[in-house]
Amino acid sequence: MRKHIFNAGPCKLPMPALENTAKAVLDLNGIGQSIMEVSHRGKDFEAILDETIVLMKELLSIPEGYRVLFLGGGASSQFAMIPMNFLKTKAYYLNTGTWSTKALEEAVMYGTDKAIEIATSKDKGFTYIPKGYEMPKEGDYFHITTNNTIRGTEIHEDYTCNIPLIADMSSDFMSRPVDVSKYAMIYGGAQKNLGPAGVTFAIIKDTLIEQAATDRLIPTMMRYSIHAKNNSMYNTPPCINIFVVCEVLKWLKDFGGLSEMYKYNKAKAEKLYNAIDESKMFRGPVVKEDRSLMNIVFLLEDQYKEKEADFVKFCGEHNIVGIKGHRSVGGFRASTYNACSLEDVDALVKAMQEFEVKNL
Repeated sequence: MRKHIFNAGPCKLPMPALENTAKAVLDLNGIGQSIMEVSHRGKDFEAILDETIVLMKELLSIPEGYRVLFLGGGASSQFAMIPMNFLKTKAYYLNTGTWSTKALEEAVMYGTDKAIEIATSKDKGFTYIPKGYEMPKEGDYFHITTNNTIRGTEIHEDYTCNIPLIADMSSDFMSRPVDVSKYAMIYGGAQKNLGPAGVTFAIIKDTLIEQAATDRLIPTMMRYSIHAKNNSMYNTPPCINIFVVCEVLKWLKDFGGLSEMYKYNKAKAEKLYNAIDESKMFRGPVVKEDRSLMNIVFLLEDQYKEKEADFVKFCGEHNIVGIKGHRSVGGFRASTYNACSLEDVDALVKAMQEFEVKNL
């Protein structure tokens, strides 16, 4: 029996993508080779890469003047590559959680006076998205993290910014429509909502690539211009990972695209948040208007905190996995990514209600 999977990453993947990948591992399209054996320079893989890029452009309505890249190293490598390529005078960071903190730490290496924390929600444990600060009017770029996987907050709008806007969208990418034209760069690790760990996506405006720093030595593999020039194949790309991403995008298109997926994600999140809000045992720590649709964080009320391990075990007995909170914060986290179903959410809500009846 397939489990109800709420892992924060690697994510749950749609069954058609898993089935088609399983077939391709043994024989890709009847060519007598596994997807793991084909040449990345051959026509079979090039067709997969081209289709993946076309699907991403179609689903996101990416305008002309952007490049879609597939890289290695996860979002964490991008934390370093971005300032390495684009930070010259000043860059601004909105600090909303663990990963935006790490991104800022990488940028600070290029000068504490160059990497500026424009606002933060650290004062309340990153349980809200900062508001009321003045958007930067000049600088090299403004960096945001649209969804905070560990803390459970999400930016629900596309910011308008006078300087290049760069967004880490690792864990809400392809969960909703996005106005790509408002961003100079969108990037993230695929394993949060798009595919398996091992491939990183980056959508970058051509003009941003052209503005890369020229006054410092940047290793070849760390230059976005090199990857753009070579269509993500300067070195051997993770072919099977890109294949899975392509299959997930096909599934998403068949689902009805991002507008339909957004409705579905809102329905899942609403059902689970309602269960949390109505509970006498569980509570949500995040400000309601900033709650993530992708990573639903919840806790036990203080008088029941000693039952955390019991609830995780109870969920396991009911075929539910992945709800234990990140080791840095504890509690619980249900990642309701695209492939997570309403039936999965129903199973979790039922488990919460049964556990509450047994333990109140």
